[in-house]
Amino acid sequence: MTTSNRPAGSVSPSGLKTWSLRLLPVAALLVALIVGILPRVRARAAVRAQTQALAIPTVAVVNPELLSTAQPIDLPADVQPYQDVAIYARTSGYIGKWFSDIGTQVSAGQLLAVIEAPEVDAQLDQAKADAATALANYQIARTTAERWQELVKSNSVSRQEADQNTSAMKARDTTLIAARANVDRLSKLQAFEKVFAPFSGIVTDRSVDVGTLIDSGATGGTAKQLFHLVETDKLRVYVNVPQDQVRNAGIGTTAALTLPQWPGRTFTGVIARTTGAIDPTSRTLRVEVDVDNPDGAILPGAYASVRLNAKDAQPRLSIPVSALLFRPDGVQVATINAANRVAMQSVTLGRDFGTRIEISTGLDEHARVVANPNDAIAAGEFVSVAANTPPKATTQPKASP
Repeated sequence: MTTSNRPAGSVSPSGLKTWSLRLLPVAALLVALIVGILPRVRARAAVRAQTQALAIPTVAVVNPELLSTAQPIDLPADVQPYQDVAIYARTSGYIGKWFSDIGTQVSAGQLLAVIEAPEVDAQLDQAKADAATALANYQIARTTAERWQELVKSNSVSRQEADQNTSAMKARDTTLIAARANVDRLSKLQAFEKVFAPFSGIVTDRSVDVGTLIDSGATGGTAKQLFHLVETDKLRVYVNVPQDQVRNAGIGTTAALTLPQWPGRTFTGVIARTTGAIDPTSRTLRVEVDVDNPDGAILPGAYASVRLNAKDAQPRLSIPVSALLFRPDGVQVATINAANRVAMQSVTLGRDFGTRIEISTGLDEHARVVANPNDAIAAGEFVSVAANTPPKATTQPKASP
């Protein structure tokens, strides 16, 4: 009988080999599972992460920009002389002489023409004679009245006769006053035989020649214009300002005037007065810009362009046009709060600058505005802000061009 010397619990080499052969398929199966499943698990995790990321839209954010308070307004303008008058005759007669033709620069008070009016001269001579007669009659009536007053004191004549002579003296005095007034009237009428320039300017029209019959229109006839005179040292430039710009074009606003015949040259002026009412047809305010024209470079009646150097009382904001959303409730923009949630803001639009638009109300300069929102964006939606969105910068008002 043979006795084994192995310790209790030990495994023989043949047993180890048997167990190794049994575990080998299991290990191979585990390795195959790990190699085949792990990439799928990783891919599924990546897809899940990507799906979650795509579920949160990414938006680009812009900040509103401050517009300059200087807001120039470019408008067409109509140039007119500061004074424009048609000169008519006050006395009827014939043109004896004229001294100024069209294009002549004349001074205030300069003689333009002489009218020959023999009827007026004769009437004046007659009126002077009547006044002399009235003066003589008054003097004798006054002497008589004074004498009768002395006789009344001695009771040589009756009080009635003295009063009658006093009344006769007063009547003669009234006749004298009327005669002198007629002389004064005809003297002034005779003075109108000389036609003078009422102000310094340029004669733009001469409608008469020597021998032309002149009717002053005093007797119901048709008055004839003698000359047309305009003042060009100073000009009135009329501009129609749109209603939405009226608040920036008040009296005292400076203006720059340019004309096509003077390229590169600018004439300065200032708004001197306005009509004070909006034209109901054109919805514009007519303003008048006074422009000095000492060298006569600007001709009255010319077409010009005017830039009004208007200033806004408060700077406005502007955003890209692509940020606007046109909803049934009105124009809105999508803003992003600190929690990256969407908030919808209703805004009032101002001027359109092409790629950008002015926002009159409804937006703060520190707001973060979605630059190009889709139509489905809604309030409260969580979004991710694009990494390339520029940070908020302090924007200074731009200088006027």
